[in-house]
Amino acid sequence: MSDHAAANPAFGRADLSNCEREQIHLAGSIQPNGALLLLREPDLVVVQSSANAGSFLGCRDGVIGASLADLGGDLEPLVRSHAHERLDAIPAAVRCRVDGLDTALDGTLHRPAGGGLILELEIAGPASDLSGPVCDALSRISASNSLDALCGEAAAIFKELAGYDRVMVYRFDEDGHGEVLAERREAHLEAYLGNRYPASDIPQMARRLYMRNRVRVLVDVAYAPVPLTPALSPISGAELDMSLCCLRSMSPIHIQYLKNMGVSATLVASLLVGGRLWGLIACHHYSARQSPYQTRVACELLAEAVSTRIAALESFAQSYAELSVRRLEQRMVEAVSTNGDWEGALFDDTQAMQSLKAGGIALLRDGEAVTAGEVPGTQQLREIAAWLDAQPRAPVHATASLPSEDPKFAALTEVAAGLIAAPISAAPGEYLIWFRPERVRTLTWGGNPFKAVEIGDDPSQLSPRQSFAKWYQVVEGTCDPWSDCDKSTARLIGESVADVIQQFRSVRVLIAKQQLEQIKAAVRHCDQPVVIVTAAGEILQTNAAFDGLVPQDRAAATITDMLRLFSDPAEAGRQIEALREQGRPWRGEVLLDTADEDRRPFRIRADPVLSTPSQLLGFVFLFNDLRERKAADEARQRFQVEVLGRHRMLSLPLDTAQDLRYRDLLNSLLGNAQLAALEITENLDMARVPEMLESVQSSVSRTTELLEHLKWYANHIGPHQG
Repeated sequence: MSDHAAANPAFGRADLSNCEREQIHLAGSIQPNGALLLLREPDLVVVQSSANAGSFLGCRDGVIGASLADLGGDLEPLVRSHAHERLDAIPAAVRCRVDGLDTALDGTLHRPAGGGLILELEIAGPASDLSGPVCDALSRISASNSLDALCGEAAAIFKELAGYDRVMVYRFDEDGHGEVLAERREAHLEAYLGNRYPASDIPQMARRLYMRNRVRVLVDVAYAPVPLTPALSPISGAELDMSLCCLRSMSPIHIQYLKNMGVSATLVASLLVGGRLWGLIACHHYSARQSPYQTRVACELLAEAVSTRIAALESFAQSYAELSVRRLEQRMVEAVSTNGDWEGALFDDTQAMQSLKAGGIALLRDGEAVTAGEVPGTQQLREIAAWLDAQPRAPVHATASLPSEDPKFAALTEVAAGLIAAPISAAPGEYLIWFRPERVRTLTWGGNPFKAVEIGDDPSQLSPRQSFAKWYQVVEGTCDPWSDCDKSTARLIGESVADVIQQFRSVRVLIAKQQLEQIKAAVRHCDQPVVIVTAAGEILQTNAAFDGLVPQDRAAATITDMLRLFSDPAEAGRQIEALREQGRPWRGEVLLDTADEDRRPFRIRADPVLSTPSQLLGFVFLFNDLRERKAADEARQRFQVEVLGRHRMLSLPLDTAQDLRYRDLLNSLLGNAQLAALEITENLDMARVPEMLESVQSSVSRTTELLEHLKWYANHIGPHQG
């Protein structure tokens, strides 16, 4: 076996040491509840098929070399009606008949990466209209105002719609481990709610496939795989890419895993939030169970809606936290202007700690430490700051287990088992740090996560673990994990404190000339562009962040020279005159012509500095780069264009009563997406807005396309109900 083959084992040839990389999308076989045909285009001749295709379709001589027209019925014209579509991400569906079969068939169509058109055929289920239940489900999803409530509703909805014995909503943590957040099950089944499962249970290759193929079904764990013939695609000369196939065989290791659990059939839907695999909705049945096309596509539509609602709830929680950050910032700014004691606003109030559910907080700057709550000693704080300096530069650094990061901190677990730190300047050792004490926890696992492999009597007999009995692990030396919301909150408070510090330092530059060089150095380390101007209008100091913006031919020595940097110098002149003559602060958005020959948006904050009510010392100009905010605004506009386009579809003529039902369904889906977008755009973390809106927009596009396929399928189902 080649090194490449060992590192990336073919389907069915992986063992528990390399199943992470098993080529599960190249299965080369299907489940026997249907048949697969690979069609050459444009003549729609069968060039590859599952070995059972001839018997499944009643063709005694097989189907290789036959065209769809040769199979008779209405299959060929229905398939051709979709031939103009891309079909490379979402399969289309047809309900059809072929000559020689008394029953109708459901067919799904998509184009694989290697070329051709894959047609999968199954015995059609009973004709049903799921638009009503799906609309009702969407209302329940949109009304869920917490993650717990949403997950509970999702489990209940999938239990009602799909009819499996057990439905679990399963979330992945940052290490890839999963936890069952919600469950609906038959009364006689053991509860799995709260159980955790190790990341190794779902290999990375499977997780990547989950992001492409959003709903996967296993009909019967005891099935015998049906191979493809020939083994290689005659179109590509390679193994057929079966990533989007609904009949694709499952990995033998996964099959054994399910057998060890006593599960006979599954339906699993992916939950994608912000472009990442957030979790799964896993449906288990304890006897064979087949899910027809309409049920599968309804599950996919609802999984998209649940994902969109999760994005909205996460953004709402973050925006609520950020509102408290802005209030804290306002108190610090007011404290600077009244008595200069902004640290009191940060430390005398417990909000700074409560925002992150911390036990203690420490501000390290200018070689000093100011603390509140339970924190390590001063020397230990300096050691922690030195350790943070050695880490890769990031907006925040978070760990729930400081001793595991560096054993020398093991003695600190009572007050600092974990920390989250935001740098407040580029200078070494300057951080705002929150600490959490150790919380000894008992985790409930579905089986021993450290015994993922079972060895039989023969040492060569390896299989996934066979016991899924509850296994309890006592975790020590860690704190409660820091959430994404915690990290964003810490970053924002850190940025606010950095701004206040820079303003305070700038004031000190003007007031305390004897400390000028020390404070100038501190200002120079600020990442934010700063300009300090004397009362006479001379530029006393700028920092590197500002100097890097200024074109060489526009270097400024006075406040008047600065006007050349503004795209609208006349308006800037009026604002600066009001600042100098009337002492009126300047707040607003400006465009600056920067050194990289780019016109860049900034938020400007310019304030007069007074030693007494009548004594003007100078002015401080602070500039905040608004490119992230502008990118967020552009993302909002793109989203609105997308949604308006979908709404235009709602005004198209109605051909049938069924069209009206599907229009109502599309309206519900768009309403859910618009609600999510509204809550996301309230989020003050501008850097994440484009990513989250792109996720919702992608979901809108996907659900609209799914709905179009479902409407087309439903409108053509009439002649084949029998």
